[in-house]
Amino acid sequence: MSPIHISWRSICSKPLSSSLNLLLIAFGTGILTILLLASTQINDKLEHNSKDIDLVVGAKGSPLQLILSSIYHIDFPTGNIPLKEAQSLMQNPWVKSAVPLALGDNYNGARIVGTDTNFVNLYQLKLDKGRIWHADFEATIGSAVARDQHLKVGDQFYGAHGLSGGSDIHKAKAYRITGILQPKGNVTDNLILTNISSIWKMHDAHHKGEDHDHANEASSENEHQEITSLLIQFRSPMAVALFPRMVNESTNMQAASPAQESTRLFSLIGIGVDTLQWFAILIMFIAAISVFVNLYNSLKDRSYDLAIMRTLGASRGKLFLIVITEGIVLTVAGALIGIALGHAVLGIISHFQESSQAKLNALYFVQAEVYLLISGLVLGILASIIPSWQAYNVNISETLSKN
Repeated sequence: MSPIHISWRSICSKPLSSSLNLLLIAFGTGILTILLLASTQINDKLEHNSKDIDLVVGAKGSPLQLILSSIYHIDFPTGNIPLKEAQSLMQNPWVKSAVPLALGDNYNGARIVGTDTNFVNLYQLKLDKGRIWHADFEATIGSAVARDQHLKVGDQFYGAHGLSGGSDIHKAKAYRITGILQPKGNVTDNLILTNISSIWKMHDAHHKGEDHDHANEASSENEHQEITSLLIQFRSPMAVALFPRMVNESTNMQAASPAQESTRLFSLIGIGVDTLQWFAILIMFIAAISVFVNLYNSLKDRSYDLAIMRTLGASRGKLFLIVITEGIVLTVAGALIGIALGHAVLGIISHFQESSQAKLNALYFVQAEVYLLISGLVLGILASIIPSWQAYNVNISETLSKN
């Protein structure tokens, strides 16, 4: 009979203590898995969505709120800025490119973003079907929007005021879908893109209660149009230090750095993550002690059996291997259950997440999960090394004489 089979039968003979050990290890590993997957995905999303954007300019307020609303589309904008002032910044010699955004509407939770074709270039978007919007009230939608809302090229829909919900619907004019984007794996998959003029005209008609033609005339005559923000790329490294200061000190707008604000956000998240990580490590340490106590105590009950095995020809090395295998099986099995549990819990969390932009993926795997399995292996060896050594040094004659 192999050492693994003997170890497994020994584990099954003590269902209560074995289950408790498995539960402790699985619980600690599960918490670490959830934290590992969530923090990695959040960090990846932060970097992936903002990697080509040097600065965001918008209304004064919270810089982090400006970044979250303009890049990640998971918060409310800080307000609007005058189009004329924004255009003067767009023409600044330090600015390589500037993408205007006009926010404020949604369709079933998918945000409608008024912008220009520079947005397509910024995110390097490619079409899956149809074409990019050209005229007013044409829209190009992300792949996730098309999938979740069951939309196709040629369909029409009505936007609603606000960044979520559909209670205040703009019935003056419907958007027509001209194209669907290829999946990009970033926030653009969840957006509806149109031109800024459509956003202005839709709100003119909505607020004034006029038809589309009248709203069009009002928009063209309005010299005080506003946008929500600008996504800026710099022309030279010197602009990184000088341009934001110029915006913050000499205009009524604010400049926020995606890199700085994302780092600050992740550092805030990291405080809670670190605390939970230490809690999970403590649980796994307690589990290792529990496995040690379990093996140590069971060794006393099994000393006669081990002595009989020695008389039947089992070597000391085999006895050592049987006991240490039992500890390894318990901890590695617990680690595997914990990793599976972590993915399952993350799937449940993802199911109840309201924001599709920040949705976590339960089928996301990282290399660090292998280290969790290795940790389980190491814990099993450390917890069973002393009991295994005792089994190795069992005194046959003394043990048999006592029984």
